[in-house]
Amino acid sequence: MRGSDAVSGRLFSYVDLEKRVPASHPLRVIRVIVNDALRSMSADFDGLYAPLGRESIPPERLLRALLLQALYSIRSERQIVERIEFDLLFRWFTGLGIDDPVWSATTFTKNRDRLLAGDIAAKFLATVLAQPKVKRLLSSEHFSVDGTLLEAWASAKSFRPKDGSGPPPDAGRNGEQDFHGQKRSNETHASTTDSDARLYKKGQGKEAKLCFMGHALMENRHGLIVEAVATRASGHAERLATLEMIAPHAERSQAVTLGGDKGFDTQDFVAELREVHVTPHVAQNTNGRRSAIDGRTTRHEGYRISLRIRKRIEEAFGWAKTVAGLRKLRHRGLPKVDWQFTFAMAAYNLVRLPKLLGAAA
Repeated sequence: MRGSDAVSGRLFSYVDLEKRVPASHPLRVIRVIVNDALRSMSADFDGLYAPLGRESIPPERLLRALLLQALYSIRSERQIVERIEFDLLFRWFTGLGIDDPVWSATTFTKNRDRLLAGDIAAKFLATVLAQPKVKRLLSSEHFSVDGTLLEAWASAKSFRPKDGSGPPPDAGRNGEQDFHGQKRSNETHASTTDSDARLYKKGQGKEAKLCFMGHALMENRHGLIVEAVATRASGHAERLATLEMIAPHAERSQAVTLGGDKGFDTQDFVAELREVHVTPHVAQNTNGRRSAIDGRTTRHEGYRISLRIRKRIEEAFGWAKTVAGLRKLRHRGLPKVDWQFTFAMAAYNLVRLPKLLGAAA
């Protein structure tokens, strides 16, 4: 309904945000799933605030805003706050009315840090998957695992000797250091910007970067991420994280399968999986060595199916880096990096759920 002010000539518009969002918009399905998850997490949110009550931004709205930031590739908190100010769709999703004031970027960041201090991202991922309509989409027997490098928010010149030796940080032409010919390792050096970041490279001939590692466990039926964790980068991090992630799913009488790439084909890792009744469907590594996977596993059709499906986990990593902003991390320190990565994996699931639920209906 519209009307004009006879004195000022201004035009008024009474907007019903619910009617402005098309019934077929995918955010409608996502919002219902998110609302159900946030209601289940109310006690967790209460634990983040003082007994006298909550302050400033309600955590439910803050979490919805962070989801929008990941879903719409918004680079900073200042930009997401600005977008909520003028975008009716964003106001509707976060639960703000058309006339409700939007928070300042400083207030948003301060309250976001309160969420980062809790284990909210992992609980949000688990709570979404625990909903009956989502749970029936998941496989409880067949999984795949993989890891990816996450570039740290730290430059190479911050990687300094731990004993304080070496040239000053601003040495060299134009304030940049020349590291050629220097031996640098994680044992003798550390980043002064992010002490949890580690110098690591993907393989021979690849560039070494300060980074973390993100690990994800995917169920094989629809390719949804069921577990996620970030760790410091190391040659053993993938296998250690995998054993931790698969453990809750291995606690059953019937054996489960786990697909993985050649990096998981080691005698110790394969033996540990079999001890917890997990059948290792990992790709054989026969490059100058003997594979730990023998004919007991490779002769089954299920092994070939697992090797084909396991590659879908790369879709989650690709989406997180190109859409959700994980190409270069925005946070420093392992706890915050773990939060950001896990939350991105939860957002990836939410992107896929509208179509999956529609197909299952």
